[in-house]
Amino acid sequence: MNADQLKGKWMQFKGELKKQYGKFTDDDLTQIEGNYDKFVGKAQERYGDQRDELMKWADQWHQKAAADAVEKKLR
Repeated sequence: MNADQLKGKWMQFKGELKKQYGKFTDDDLTQIEGNYDKFVGKAQERYGDQRDELMKWADQWHQKAAADAVEKKLR
């Protein structure tokens, strides 16, 4: 996932992020506000050595969201 993708899907993504990775606070999500660099920084701060796993999950989430959007357009 890149910066533009995160910003475009932030509203949907943040809910799933908090469900999956509960160490993110509402304040964290407000501070991140769709900014990729801030997201990566908070992921490192909250999850440290699990950051790579979190980033992989974020990429998979984005790929699924993109595929769902394409499928929805085809209907």
